[in-house]
Amino acid sequence: MFKFFFKIARWLFLVALALGILGGGSHDRPLRAAQLFRSHAAARILISGAGDDEINRRLLLANGVPAGAIEVENQSTTTRENAEFSLRRLRAEKVHSVILVTSWYHARRAAKTFEHFAPELKIYSRPAYYAFDRADWRKLGIYKRMRLEFLKLPGYWLRYGINPF
Repeated sequence: MFKFFFKIARWLFLVALALGILGGGSHDRPLRAAQLFRSHAAARILISGAGDDEINRRLLLANGVPAGAIEVENQSTTTRENAEFSLRRLRAEKVHSVILVTSWYHARRAAKTFEHFAPELKIYSRPAYYAFDRADWRKLGIYKRMRLEFLKLPGYWLRYGINPF
């Protein structure tokens, strides 16, 4: 059976059946996913999200992920759609656990969204840490993205019933 990977700490012996890269943010996500792939956290990567899917695919290829290990879901435009559209594929392939790769400030909402739509799956969140240093927040636009994320958390709770806690 194929493995899918997200992000995994070296001390944690976690093997997932699928690794998902959510679109958006900067291009640190495919770099983190490639790192996890090379660590054998998963045998396949699913890129989810319209717009930057081809860039993410090229970055994965440039970082040692073979083309046959990459799948693309390029119809979703929101985190909710990332979950819904990706989960259709993962369920069809009988995947039981997923590692999500996204930005650190987006990781909570992404994981909670996937858990909401797939309570039967084990969801692991392994975010990329681009611009984790507070000094980078303003100059790289992370501060604005973080503020938007704080608005989206209660928005997803009210609109879709996705509890952020």
